Amino acid sequence: MKKVKGFTLVELLVVIAIIGMLVGLLLPAVQQAREAARQMQCGNNLKQYGLACLNHESTTRAFPSGGWDYNWVGTPQRGLGPDQPGSWFFSILPFIEQDALFHLGEANGVDTMPNQANVVTRLQTPVAMFNCPSRRAVKVYPTSGKIYKESGKISQGIKNDYSANFGTKLINPDDSAKPHTTSLAEGTNKKKNNSWNNPNDTGVISFHSNVTMGEIRDGTSNTYLVGEKNLNPAKYEDVETGDNETPYSGACNDCLRGGYFNNTSDHAGPVMDRPGYERFVWGSAHAGAFGMAACDGSVHRISYSIEPQTHYYLAHRSDGEVASMSE
Repeated sequence: MKKVKGFTLVELLVVIAIIGMLVGLLLPAVQQAREAARQMQCGNNLKQYGLACLNHESTTRAFPSGGWDYNWVGTPQRGLGPDQPGSWFFSILPFIEQDALFHLGEANGVDTMPNQANVVTRLQTPVAMFNCPSRRAVKVYPTSGKIYKESGKISQGIKNDYSANFGTKLINPDDSAKPHTTSLAEGTNKKKNNSWNNPNDTGVISFHSNVTMGEIRDGTSNTYLVGEKNLNPAKYEDVETGDNETPYSGACNDCLRGGYFNNTSDHAGPVMDRPGYERFVWGSAHAGAFGMAACDGSVHRISYSIEPQTHYYLAHRSDGEVASMSE
């Protein structure tokens, strides 16, 4: 009788068990490699923000303005600088190879509203570098449904995962803009009469700001410019207070964050995203640290456990205190 070679059932089960163990050991390594790649992409996004803001400064002699208030989303014919109602995201579009998106809907005359349909198209056109790949996909999301001056009511639009440094005050950046500007002509008159509010913000990009390189007296390598913003993971694809507008909305917590500090129990320190936590601070979906671009264009990983007062110093452009992002 010819002997047939093969595996016994026990041998087969042992092999399957070994394969299962190897897969179990391999998956965390694969996930870690993927997260490292996403974190690298996120860092690259911050590098692009730094370069765009520096190119804006080279062109206009000032960093991008934070815009007027959240009722405005960008008016191309008003160009760059504090006369621009839209956010800093809107103002950097020409410097991230999105010049056509910037000019979409452009009208004749600085006090003429742009074409609304084209503005809506811009608000709903995804831009890859506006989103962190560890957090959410590049697509359209629900918004607050607010009526914007240039476009009417918008219930869906793109979102942003980054925010610029408006300074060290424990306020909503939009509070500086009140009473809100109701028309482009009113903004023109405010410029003519020199009657814009002066919020005296201590950061780099804020309401109606026009911060020059020379005003960053603590050093460009020691001053925050743009970082990842904290969000509630349960609402990545929904609406939360600091994530309910589009990236192009003027001065508000969606696009601006700060480093307020009073004492160790009352400060706006960075926090990793966690369910149920919604506060207007910097943070990210990454473990251990979040990404931040400095005013010299360099990109750093800032620990969530950074000393609160150091965090405050880095958010203030000219407090005279010695602080480094490497601390």
